[in-house]
Amino acid sequence: MSKKNDYKAWSEKSLNIQEGTKNQYVTAIENLSKIVGFNIFETDDTQKIKELYADLIREQKNVGGKYYSDERPSSSLKGWYSASVKTYLDFLIQNKAQLQKFRLLNMDVFEISKLNSDLHYSGLIYNPQIITRFISSLLTKPFVILTGLSGSGKTKLAQAFVEWICQDENQYRIIPVGADWTNRDPILGYPNALEPNKYVIPDNWVLNLIIQANNNPDLPYFLVLDEMNLSHVERYFADFLSVMESKKEIPLHSQSDDIDGIPPKLKLPSNLFIIGTVNIDETTNMFSPKVLDRANTIEFRVTKDDMKNFLGEVKNIEMEALQAKGAGMANKFLKLAANNTFPKTDTDKINKKLLEFFVELKRTGAEFGYRSASEILRLINQLTVIDYKLSLNEKLDYAIIQKLLPKLHGSRRKLSPILEKLGSFCIKSELNIIKDVFENEDFNFKSEKVLFPLSLEKIVRMYKGAIDNGFASFAEA
Repeated sequence: MSKKNDYKAWSEKSLNIQEGTKNQYVTAIENLSKIVGFNIFETDDTQKIKELYADLIREQKNVGGKYYSDERPSSSLKGWYSASVKTYLDFLIQNKAQLQKFRLLNMDVFEISKLNSDLHYSGLIYNPQIITRFISSLLTKPFVILTGLSGSGKTKLAQAFVEWICQDENQYRIIPVGADWTNRDPILGYPNALEPNKYVIPDNWVLNLIIQANNNPDLPYFLVLDEMNLSHVERYFADFLSVMESKKEIPLHSQSDDIDGIPPKLKLPSNLFIIGTVNIDETTNMFSPKVLDRANTIEFRVTKDDMKNFLGEVKNIEMEALQAKGAGMANKFLKLAANNTFPKTDTDKINKKLLEFFVELKRTGAEFGYRSASEILRLINQLTVIDYKLSLNEKLDYAIIQKLLPKLHGSRRKLSPILEKLGSFCIKSELNIIKDVFENEDFNFKSEKVLFPLSLEKIVRMYKGAIDNGFASFAEA
């Protein structure tokens, strides 16, 4: 949320004034920003605001008015209330106090704002919402799938983050998946059948990366599998999917001692994070529920506003500007990833909403199990840690679209009734899901009547796909 929206939300809760006046306060500060030459909503420097407020009060006394407005044409300062500046100062002070209290309780806070600023400085433009979801998902479970439009920045985000948080390139591998990957050999290698004392190590050094991660538990390591579904994931990734849950070791060879430095068994360490990127077209394979169940799936979309902002601020990308800039937070990142805490507040509301979705998803065989339920709760908690200002509905929205909707697919006859019901869970009761949302081409997903805008927008796209094509799935070309 922007500081402007934060202030407006704070005023709605904290100020005992009329509704219309709250909106005027926001407008008043915007007007004053034009006069004083800087955007007041872009600063949280309380001393600067105090000095500005004092100057304005002195000027106010000179003209003998309680406030400046457009009704006072003789004034050089129009369209602002002195009270609006005072309340904004109060908001900043309370906000800082709340943030300080939060940091004292959570000493290992991951400063996602630094990542956002470093990405922007390097020329990479991402919606901060995507960054928050991406980091929180990695911290929830070290397996994240990035899917969506080709060229929308999935691989570049994975590359940017690993280069940003790692000390050097030995901590990560970015591997293009081959269409001929029919078993685990391209990742884990295999013992030489003709020479028992030899082990064939893959040239991509993925096996070495995992061994190194086991040997250095205080550093994060990353495996980025680019175009992960170019081959059937279950064929080459089955061992990983299994040990993610069992926590057992992957057998590599039958010898009792190491062969060429390769141990008989391989542990998948907790400091290894796997990021898969996915494109959907006629050359790729769909993911099974077994895969989707074990990951957070984040869809990348490019909206008209996204493209407008990009075209208005096209920059050359300088990846070297990111290298090791976040390495100082690697230890905090690992500590947060080890946090298995569930939410301590709003638990009844969370549980009620999850049960609603569970009952409806069960009708199409896409219900979630205990593992997914636990990971949703962990995701909500990690989102709270990463950005304590997120509302409960925002966190639920991210959980629904990342963990509940990805397994949905089927015919129009099968999906349409389910999507209608799921869509109704995402809006307030006064809206009709079919008439007001599905059939309304100009529906505003940012309306206050929408509880979960991301999930609702996805459900609408899937519904229209089912109607137009007779079939729909979460994954789209």
